[in-house]
Amino acid sequence: MDWLSALIMGIVQGLAEYLPISSSGHLEICRDLLGLELSGAESLEFDVMLHVATVLSTIVVLWHEFKPLCVSFFTFRRDDNFNYVLKILVSCIPVAIVGLFFKDFIEGFFGKGLGIVGICLCVTAALLSFAYFTRTRPQDMRRPGTPGAHSISMLDAFIIGCSQAVAVLPGLSRSGTTIATGILLGDRREEVARFSFLMVIIPIMGEALLDVKKMIGGEAVAVANGEIGWLPMLVGFLASFIVGCIACKWMLNIVKRGKLVWFAAYCLIVGIICIATSF
Repeated sequence: MDWLSALIMGIVQGLAEYLPISSSGHLEICRDLLGLELSGAESLEFDVMLHVATVLSTIVVLWHEFKPLCVSFFTFRRDDNFNYVLKILVSCIPVAIVGLFFKDFIEGFFGKGLGIVGICLCVTAALLSFAYFTRTRPQDMRRPGTPGAHSISMLDAFIIGCSQAVAVLPGLSRSGTTIATGILLGDRREEVARFSFLMVIIPIMGEALLDVKKMIGGEAVAVANGEIGWLPMLVGFLASFIVGCIACKWMLNIVKRGKLVWFAAYCLIVGIICIATSF
């Protein structure tokens, strides 16, 4: 992989991470369009680095919300922020189980063409459509203070976490799946969107630490095999971080205010194209 390809993929990751359209799926599409041939492990390794960049951009943009959570948790204040962090930790349990016991299985879905991506994008479209038509129609909007809307409970956090664990597949939008799941549970859209962006920080950073350990020990597949050099890694990381910082607030507002059905239509169209071109 050259630095220009890494730059393009970093920009795509920075934009797609904040829309319910699957950043991992679009990275697979970019790989196919750019003619990049990487193994599943190499693709996943590069994707993790790009996701770390967008996680850092999330922390930068949402610092005014992230900092109080850290202060309350590490000082054991037992306030609302402390309980909120506990909910985030509960949501991480399913994806931790998947990462620890099914990582090799998940890697098999990366770098295998656009067929799987297309199918998963169609599933994302179906989930977003279902959430929109059952919970978010204009006459049935869930806003703070309206009957039926409620805050995320511990059980809701675990269920949303299960949806995040399933969304590790390329083409299944993590933000779309988790936000749609929260909406279907009756949680407030604004709170679900905020929770969705914050809950990914711990699993992505955990995976990144494992990859950094491998790199230091010379076990990193992509770097060791020479498929992805350090320069493309750095370029992709910086591009993803910078674009992510610019796009985060804008995209977050779109997710909170926009109609999910439009994202569903986009995912369906791209999914059908991916399936058609895979034959």
